[in-house]
Amino acid sequence: MPMDSRPVASISVVVPTYNRAALLPATLDAILSQTLRPLEVIIVDDGSTDDTAAVLARYGRRLRVLRVPNGGDLKARNAGLAEATGDLVAFCDSDDLWKPGFLAAMLRMWQVEPALRVAFSDFVIIRDDVWQEDRKFADAPPGFWDGLRPLGASMSVFDQPIVERLLDFQPFFPSCMVADRRFLLEVGGWDVSVGRRVGCDFATILRVAEHAPFGILQQPLVGIRKHAANHSADVQAMNLGDAWILEHLLAERPSWQPHAAAVRASVAARRMQALEIAFARRDYQAVREIAAMLPALQSPRLRLKAQVARLPPLVREASGAVLLSLGSLASVRRRLRRG
Repeated sequence: MPMDSRPVASISVVVPTYNRAALLPATLDAILSQTLRPLEVIIVDDGSTDDTAAVLARYGRRLRVLRVPNGGDLKARNAGLAEATGDLVAFCDSDDLWKPGFLAAMLRMWQVEPALRVAFSDFVIIRDDVWQEDRKFADAPPGFWDGLRPLGASMSVFDQPIVERLLDFQPFFPSCMVADRRFLLEVGGWDVSVGRRVGCDFATILRVAEHAPFGILQQPLVGIRKHAANHSADVQAMNLGDAWILEHLLAERPSWQPHAAAVRASVAARRMQALEIAFARRDYQAVREIAAMLPALQSPRLRLKAQVARLPPLVREASGAVLLSLGSLASVRRRLRRG
């Protein structure tokens, strides 16, 4: 895809929403309070059946509202993308929040590096309306940020695709994403081939990660709200969803063949982590199902847990409790050795 150094001047915002009338006002207020005014704010009502329509009506002409049959976040984002007219398009889920300077900071990256295809900011978690201190980017493993080229204060760029890095650590969320609109349309928008399973955003993050320049804003200007309906809070489901998506993409994207070994290793690692979580929850049916997806359990600990999950209920419960207690003791010993 040829580089394009045209000047960038405007940002469209796309917000998909479904039955989040209680959370939506805070998200919209944060968008409309940006220090850089967006060209347009497009709300895609994905077939809501609650009071979403009444909430949106209160904002009047400050919003463009599209109403579509319920099809999930990916289709809703694509509907908004198709209607957007800005040079750039930013996405914000209807339960997340931006700090006032988010759009201005992202636009500055394009002013410095007009050829950018996409950029992501850092974020923190919001629990009970409190912005936490731990930044997502700080969790990156050693070497993840190697090769970044600085652009200025808190701004940098990857000049090469970063697909393989994301197989082990994925810190990029939709509400932190701004993309060149024409680029995103050219690569196919949000990848709807993965359906509506947990973690479905991952496929599109990997799609844009095949391209560069790829911008990074090292400021946590986005808050990801955690609540009962938020799938990203369920680590077991996220791991299983991501593993399915990686297998699907390896089969569907010829460009991924050079990454095949790394993809398969990531799939196995995610399923093994999901098995550990399922066992800790004593969800033995899930343990059996996950073990069946793993061609070989190299870890003696995981093999033992899979065997316990197949035992008769009374024996299984007793054996599982013993294994969990041994795991807790081992964790205590490790902490004592550290300090």
